[in-house]
Amino acid sequence: MRNPRTAPTWRRPLAALASAALALAVWNAVPAAAATSITNGDFEAGTLTGWTATGTTSVTTSGPHGGSYAAMLGSASPTNGTSSISQSFTAPSGSPAVSFWYDVTCPDTVTYDWATATLKDTTAGTTSTVLPKSCTNGAGWKQITSALTAGHAYTLTLSNQDDNWSGDATYTLYDDVQVTGAAANDFSLADNPASATVNAGASATSTISTAVTAGSAQTVAFTASGLPSGATAAFSPSSVTAGGSSTLTVSTTTSTPAGTYPITVTGTGASATHTATFTITVNGTSGAGLVQVSADPFSNSTSQHATELEPDTFAYGSTIVSSAQVGRFTDGGSSDISWNTSTDGGATWQHGMLPGITTYQGGGSWARVSDPSVAYDARHGTWMITGLVIDASVNGAGVSVSRSGDGLAWQNPVMAVGNDGQGYDKEWIVCDNTTTSPYYGNCYIEADITSSGNTVIMSTSHDGGATWSAPVSPSGTNSGLGGQPLVQPNGTVVVPFSTNGSSIRSFTSTNGGSSWGSTVLVANVSSHAVAGNLRDGEGLPSAEIDASGRVYVAWQDCRFRSGCPANDIVYSTTTDGSTWSAVTRVPIDATTSSVDHFIPGFGVDHATSGSTAKLGLYYYFYPNANCTASTCQLEIGFISSTNGGATWSSAQTVAGPMSLSQIASTTQGSMVGDYLSTSVVNGKAVAIFAVGKAPTNGQAFDEGMYSIAGGLTLRAGTTPASTGPVLYTAPDRERTLPAAVRR
Repeated sequence: MRNPRTAPTWRRPLAALASAALALAVWNAVPAAAATSITNGDFEAGTLTGWTATGTTSVTTSGPHGGSYAAMLGSASPTNGTSSISQSFTAPSGSPAVSFWYDVTCPDTVTYDWATATLKDTTAGTTSTVLPKSCTNGAGWKQITSALTAGHAYTLTLSNQDDNWSGDATYTLYDDVQVTGAAANDFSLADNPASATVNAGASATSTISTAVTAGSAQTVAFTASGLPSGATAAFSPSSVTAGGSSTLTVSTTTSTPAGTYPITVTGTGASATHTATFTITVNGTSGAGLVQVSADPFSNSTSQHATELEPDTFAYGSTIVSSAQVGRFTDGGSSDISWNTSTDGGATWQHGMLPGITTYQGGGSWARVSDPSVAYDARHGTWMITGLVIDASVNGAGVSVSRSGDGLAWQNPVMAVGNDGQGYDKEWIVCDNTTTSPYYGNCYIEADITSSGNTVIMSTSHDGGATWSAPVSPSGTNSGLGGQPLVQPNGTVVVPFSTNGSSIRSFTSTNGGSSWGSTVLVANVSSHAVAGNLRDGEGLPSAEIDASGRVYVAWQDCRFRSGCPANDIVYSTTTDGSTWSAVTRVPIDATTSSVDHFIPGFGVDHATSGSTAKLGLYYYFYPNANCTASTCQLEIGFISSTNGGATWSSAQTVAGPMSLSQIASTTQGSMVGDYLSTSVVNGKAVAIFAVGKAPTNGQAFDEGMYSIAGGLTLRAGTTPASTGPVLYTAPDRERTLPAAVRR
């Protein structure tokens, strides 16, 4: 600062004149209109739009209080007199106040240079100085707040005074000017997930959520822009009352160009408009592609054509073998079960029908077959596919085992279980492939005896599936079905199964299948009834194991959704088959979404374990759970984790939508299968799944087996899994359907 004694004597009169001019400007400035809030109070318009300016005024990006801009009154070079901005407004109801932030640069004294602000109440005819003359340098941002009288009209004037003395330019920054009180109605908008990946021709969904952030709820209408070529967007519902949510479905076509597209979702209300961005990545022809693996070759008039459904897969090395029902009967079973084999990790496939099971293929004697399951016995170099053979009375008569040395040439089957006048259902097979296990080379079949109240049984083979032991049941509670045995590295067999839909339980054997222990509870099941009369497996589990022997079992469940309006995919884990972890939700969609998830196929990379275990999950879903048989749109999704399920990737849609009229009809509803399976090869998740399309060639259906060529990479993600809060605990109904129609 200069020595004031050297200042010219004309400075004081000039300062007094400037003060008088400022007072005149405050009283005489009349902005064009008044509102209940400050317009452009954060100056993020990059201009002084909404303000009446006098003197030297501008906006600056240098050191704003918030955002990118602040108003600058005066200049870094000396200016002469007063610079100001003013705006008129009407105070809202409630307990209103006006506030602003200021940062003054004043290397002189308040005698000559200063910042000041006045507030004129034009209703009352009074003016107050809310910021007395201030001359500081380097003090930083400070806030001023002044109470208002509701309903009164005001003019706020923010000013800077500089006496134009060389070397001590004075200027003031103002920012974040706002009027608070009883706020206008407002809402927030968010999407979950915020991104998705699809193949061209598929669709993706996101839950668009709103919340009231101020005032009262208002109707919010949704629109979407920035869609790629050939894509469409639909909201269900198209508008909500703030606080509600809608499901956005973005549907692509096969001609949609590959790329990543940020789609702007706009929610428009009566008093506010907000946006969110949903980013969709469309795979091109060089990316993951949906390929048909096999088709129904049969033409017998007693079953439905062309239909294939309910696949299982198993991988060993780079070879993957899958099997599915082919030519589905309405009341149970199929014309045959297939073999579909890839020797290059799912990039290409060969396929055929298993010989010698049914009368429709290779001279078999059974009327039908169902429920295929696949395993590989490394010790004996044998691939195996089991089937539930069905007699002419549509009774599940027992379990057959078809064997192959290479997954391509298959022998006629052997009977492993049954053919004894009892009824059987839902078998599964696994083999012990750990060379250090004391039971290396054992294979195990699980099934249930429907004619004995769904009593669970186990049978063991020691010779590559050529012969099988007499069935043995676990002790204790053992009524159920759909068990999926898994073998730990030490030879312990863990068998999670469904207790007819009401819970998941498990049992073990530590002596190579000679005996089986008592069952233990994994978790009770609460599930939403899937709409459209779709046959969804009624909560059958999908189980897998990592390299250390940790067992994962997954199923559909609604416990994390208030009122049980839709299902999530959940899972539990164990290291010993006796103690199971808390039920964990896979975060595919928000729990407030309308998306219903079911029929999980859970996969684990067998070369990984623990906190670095790589997991992959294929599943079916409805974007809108509240649909009917004529409106439901069935799709297939995929999600993955690379840290043992701690966090998950964004979900992607891999196939669909398909209508329920495009898939096989059964006495239990439209059908893609009671279960699904995922195998991991070289870090990629491979699944075979049923996809229905519009039929051609005069057939009733075009439902075939499809896969993603080469599988999908197990990607990392940041969305955490959760074990709570649990919002719904009502028990699920038990499966009580007659045995003859479960196949």
